[in-house]
Amino acid sequence: MLTDSKIRSAKNLEKSYKLTDALGLYLTISTHGAKRRYFRYTFDRKENRLALGAYPLISLAAVREKRDAARKLLASGLSPFQLRKSNNPTVEESRTFRYIATAWHTSSLKLWSEAHADKILTCLKRYVFPAIGSDGYRPY
Repeated sequence: MLTDSKIRSAKNLEKSYKLTDALGLYLTISTHGAKRRYFRYTFDRKENRLALGAYPLISLAAVREKRDAARKLLASGLSPFQLRKSNNPTVEESRTFRYIATAWHTSSLKLWSEAHADKILTCLKRYVFPAIGSDGYRPY
């Protein structure tokens, strides 16, 4: 079982490492000393992890409450990650990378030759848009 004093005294090493708590909760200590808490769980026979907060911003008791809430969701057949993802607000289309890049391309057509404009649009569609995602928004 982790305690606040054990977490405070954990030193950063040359390699990142974990300190386990209980029921899937663990703390990672990076090589730079960042301390982050995660909940490890299995859903649909796949192992996943849910970020629960950085130390010392969120107390150990609050993190354990979040873990318990995630365990209740798992018991009812829901993935905590999917629930968190569905709670994220949708992004307006005018704020997506695809929309802004397309608007930039359209506004620059008079500066380029038709062949150059086609090449830029093809590269955006083939390489950039798929890498960024359909909505152009990647939560971290």
